[in-house]
Amino acid sequence: MKKVSIFNEVIGPIMRGPSSSHTAASYHLGKIIRDLLDGAPKQVIISFAKNGSYAEVYHQQGSDLGFATGIMGKEIVSDGFNDALINAENMGIDIQFKIKEFEQVVHPNTIHIAGSSYDGSEIDVLAKSIGGGAVQLDELDNWPVHITGDSYEIIIKFDTMKIDLIKSELGGCDSILSSSESNRETQSLITQKTSTPPDENILKKLRETEGVSRVWCVNPFFYAPKGEVLFTCAQEMMSSAVEHNISLGRVSLAYESTLLGISEKDALNEMYRRYLLMKSGVENGLRLQEGMQLLTPTAGKIMNAEKKGKLYTGGIHTRAAVRALAVMHVNSSMGVVCAAPTGGAAGTLPGIFTTLFEEKGLNEEEIAFAMFAASAVGLILATKGTFAAEVAGCQVEIGAAGAMGAAAIVEVAGGSAREACDAAAIAFQNTMGSVCDLVQGIVEIPCHTRNAIAASSAFVCADLVMGGYVNPVPLDETIDAVMSVGRMLPRELRCTALGGLALAPSAISMKNLKQSKTGDS
Repeated sequence: MKKVSIFNEVIGPIMRGPSSSHTAASYHLGKIIRDLLDGAPKQVIISFAKNGSYAEVYHQQGSDLGFATGIMGKEIVSDGFNDALINAENMGIDIQFKIKEFEQVVHPNTIHIAGSSYDGSEIDVLAKSIGGGAVQLDELDNWPVHITGDSYEIIIKFDTMKIDLIKSELGGCDSILSSSESNRETQSLITQKTSTPPDENILKKLRETEGVSRVWCVNPFFYAPKGEVLFTCAQEMMSSAVEHNISLGRVSLAYESTLLGISEKDALNEMYRRYLLMKSGVENGLRLQEGMQLLTPTAGKIMNAEKKGKLYTGGIHTRAAVRALAVMHVNSSMGVVCAAPTGGAAGTLPGIFTTLFEEKGLNEEEIAFAMFAASAVGLILATKGTFAAEVAGCQVEIGAAGAMGAAAIVEVAGGSAREACDAAAIAFQNTMGSVCDLVQGIVEIPCHTRNAIAASSAFVCADLVMGGYVNPVPLDETIDAVMSVGRMLPRELRCTALGGLALAPSAISMKNLKQSKTGDS
């Protein structure tokens, strides 16, 4: 069972919009490619599967910019992201994007990457984006590997006769997490994962050892899990909460601090730091006047109308919805957001959290616990399934965010872990089957209003459970059903812009505001 970290995969990563699967993940893969080349990149050819999701949306969702930023060794949140392709060309890096038939595609976000550096090194890689900004590199020069960016990696290719010597040298490394070995006739490959940087003296020895043909090193961009997971399903999670007489937020905090080997205080502080970034996203989105591709920002206008009493109903549900909308405006403008759990769902939870903090008088610790409660639901989905709409539709992105938000509200209201999970379950049950049909492959329509509605409905789900509704289908079974339904969805309804609203004549005819402004076609 995979070790899911909340900060790595659920409330995070911190990224630029619009998509965690296609913008943040591309950046992460670009960073890995740069490390593997171990020298100034000269040429990188990135190929997407013809029938995959990347092929349909990679330019609209900034995948090309993400790859270029990572390959250059720049930070995704730094200035100049929008000019990444031009900057890469100015640095002498030839980055090409191709769409081709793959012999075998087992994941819609499969990517083939061939790269070379100015010092003559070459790599051939098969990788995939697996949702929420997470990635997995599966093949390196036709050797099986498993690189996910949450540890330091030493990868050595060598003559098999030297295997004892290589293992002896690697045994001197500190903080070893795991090792794996592959053998082919006279050649072998060993991958060793550590939680701390490898000793340079050991690397030097390995590179100078006769019979060693390649030594690759990859640095992490995520936290390195050092401990074990406390639970792998909702039932185990609730049992732990009952056993220790604690809330869902507290059992989730214990999970993350144990997994990452950090103190609970440090984990709470990190979570609150992410809240502040979400709060900034709300504030910026309410002020935003332009910057999106299809929509004109409206969150500020709607919030002003609500404050003046001009809306027919208004209230906390509407304000949460508008705040969610505001963050999505920032996300679609390629601003900095926190994937929660994805870029396409980056507005729902900030809308809920800022509304709880500002309107329910929460303190820093209380909002952090609410965020951990939300995270608990997300990590169960990540463990049992996925956050990738390319795999299971919108229900595992915005649907998941709404379910997570319902659990957070129950936490703040003083509900039990079971009540929080029940609120999450009924939220999932009411978004089950929702498709990903983004118009023109752009994360705006219907993504923005779906985030807003998910934020608003989370309050309803929490109230229903806290008021006495008895949920008959528990969270584990609900998530299993969500994943089952998601796998039944046709490719056209899983982030390819080939079905649903994306085929509506009005949607197809919409002008791209950015292209119209620059004169691009």
